[in-house]
Amino acid sequence: MNHAAIYHRPESEFAYLYKKDLMRIRLQTARNEIKSVGLISGDFYTFGAEKWYKKQQAMRKAYTTDTHDYWEIEVTAPHRRLAYAFCITDFQGNSVFYTDQGIFEHKEYRLSHDNLYFRMPYFQEIDRFKIPDWVPQTVWYQIFPERFYNGDLSNDPEAVLAWGSEAPTRENFFGGDLQGVIDKLDYLEDLGITGIYLCPIFTAPSNHKYDTVDYYEVDPHFGNKQVFRELVEKAHERGMRVMLDAVFNHLGASSHQWQDVILHGADSPYADWFHIDSFPPSYTPIPGSEQAENLNYDTFSFVPNMPKLNTENSEVQEFLLAIATYWIREFDIDGWRLDVANEVDHHFWKEFRQAVLQQKEDLYILGEIWHSSQRWLEGDEFHAVMNYAFTDSIKAFFVEESITISQMIFGMNRQQLLYRDQTNEVSFNLLDSHDTPRLMTLCRGNKELLRSALTFMFIQKGTPCIFYGTEAGLEGEMDPGCRVCMDWEDPDQELYTFTKQLIALRKQFSEVFSLGTMEWHYDDDKKTFSLTRQYKEKTIVATFNEGEKLIFAKQGRRLFGQNYHENGNYRLNKHGFVIEEL
Repeated sequence: MNHAAIYHRPESEFAYLYKKDLMRIRLQTARNEIKSVGLISGDFYTFGAEKWYKKQQAMRKAYTTDTHDYWEIEVTAPHRRLAYAFCITDFQGNSVFYTDQGIFEHKEYRLSHDNLYFRMPYFQEIDRFKIPDWVPQTVWYQIFPERFYNGDLSNDPEAVLAWGSEAPTRENFFGGDLQGVIDKLDYLEDLGITGIYLCPIFTAPSNHKYDTVDYYEVDPHFGNKQVFRELVEKAHERGMRVMLDAVFNHLGASSHQWQDVILHGADSPYADWFHIDSFPPSYTPIPGSEQAENLNYDTFSFVPNMPKLNTENSEVQEFLLAIATYWIREFDIDGWRLDVANEVDHHFWKEFRQAVLQQKEDLYILGEIWHSSQRWLEGDEFHAVMNYAFTDSIKAFFVEESITISQMIFGMNRQQLLYRDQTNEVSFNLLDSHDTPRLMTLCRGNKELLRSALTFMFIQKGTPCIFYGTEAGLEGEMDPGCRVCMDWEDPDQELYTFTKQLIALRKQFSEVFSLGTMEWHYDDDKKTFSLTRQYKEKTIVATFNEGEKLIFAKQGRRLFGQNYHENGNYRLNKHGFVIEEL
């Protein structure tokens, strides 16, 4: 038995309160080496009287990666206290006793030592990681306001172009605005959308608005506060939530704070609001690039017009927290998406969480982090992150064809095992965005491939997001190419209908897809697999073929599918899938 592969950590993603008085426990072992794991558990104070160390509860093998198996169990305790350890048995019949103080022979004299056990000393409800209940049932639609719809011609920029008349660049404008979003709420409602994620709407000189100048005003090219208030109210009337984009890592160079630093240098009252090595701030432009060289101050990436904020400064903290609470209090927004969240200090995000949840206890806090994010997801900062690391595995298999099915599954599992299930249930799942090439472009125009990948993403844990226009067949390369104008004249109606049906499926079985167990069957050589999702009395089986023809027995009531033929059995062609209810 590989003792080095055995791992557990108390009060972490390996042992946490999931619901009130309900604890989830995980254990890691070497892959395909362990036959069974039993949890030995009970109240520390009844150890001698009840001798509960003589009993075991079987754990379920819930996840597998290329190197490890992961076992899970749910337990409760009548007095909200739990001591526990593990009995691990391999396929040769060897057993060990895994405890807080190490691995021992499975002997009763070891089991009867009460000081060896892991502990959850008390089920502290105040410390439990809580999520907004509405998020797992939400289907998001991300809108880049400047490119969605021009609803008010009177606020167009001076150099506005005819809608969709040119390729998108970082400099051109087409007149999209918040009135345009209001005008298309019926469209979004018909599609089935229940959450709108807006890229930044605050005053800024660029078309993307990530170079904020005034956080308290809506950019005049997008409208004004009254228009935004109307948008939120009308969205809420339709059962849609609204999430704004907060750029708290940096300011725009046109902001009065940065301009004061440019004017007064070290004597500016805002000098310590930024990370400046020497005065005056300076840089060397790179011709044809938005980046620069020889910067003597910190910025987002190497973009000189986005100076980085010093969030250790108490004045900066007060400034940003006031902004965050203002838009909740005054406009009743439902979430903050936090740009470049990984480059802001943890101390600030802890303060941020407390401030915004005091305003609205079920506000959704979403960080833009593209890598493993455990530190931000301990329950005292964010609810979730934009789940790029998770969905990268999906794209690598379906779109890039660079990994096998098993590698995709292992990669997805590895990401989910980093976090408590509360986070997995509200992780923001997406296959494209304003920062990536569009899904249709990644699929090289293959709509069948796009539909297959999108469907697979929609049946995973987490809250799914559609980038505006994916349902209309929009194409676009990497930023700024992905930020094309929405096609309202000739959208792909077939793809729209498909997306509408997919969203309806997700909403109909949201509990199964958000909370259900996962069981995989796959064939790497044939590039075929099935995923069974089960929750309470509901069981959904999804079978996909990304290889050649596949025939499999009909199992249940067909809910959704593509590229299949039904004649007693289902025959799936390339990019075919069938989703059934058993």
